[in-house]
Amino acid sequence: MQLHELQPDHKPKTSKRIGRGGKRGTTSGRGTKGQGARAGTRKQAPRVKDLFKRYHKLRGFQFKPVTDKSLIINIKTLDSNFKDGDTVTREILIKNKLVDAKKGKIQVIKILGVGRLTKKLNVEGCKLSKTAEEKIKKLGGLIK
Repeated sequence: MQLHELQPDHKPKTSKRIGRGGKRGTTSGRGTKGQGARAGTRKQAPRVKDLFKRYHKLRGFQFKPVTDKSLIINIKTLDSNFKDGDTVTREILIKNKLVDAKKGKIQVIKILGVGRLTKKLNVEGCKLSKTAEEKIKKLGGLIK
């Protein structure tokens, strides 16, 4: 096989033939009047108008503030990475790279009750789900 014998697998796209006459040879396949019939125009949606449509028209409407979601970690991860009697804080979790800190900010960390806990842990400065709180207290751990 030579280079000049290569051919593509697909058929070439046929472009619309414009300017070959319409009804009585006037519109050339562009319809009658309007933006689409003119030369050199592209139809674009008015972007500002779309934004105004999204705003509520009632009094007192305010945008919801963009809040950072809390970072999540499960009890089974704490059980595998900490020893019996250790304290769990946000700083320690970030230092051990169990949770990612976004641009140096220490975010709210929530501990969920997924998995088994076999060690007594002391938790400080973290949010807890009900099941996680029950599992920690059941083994005699402290929550601050």
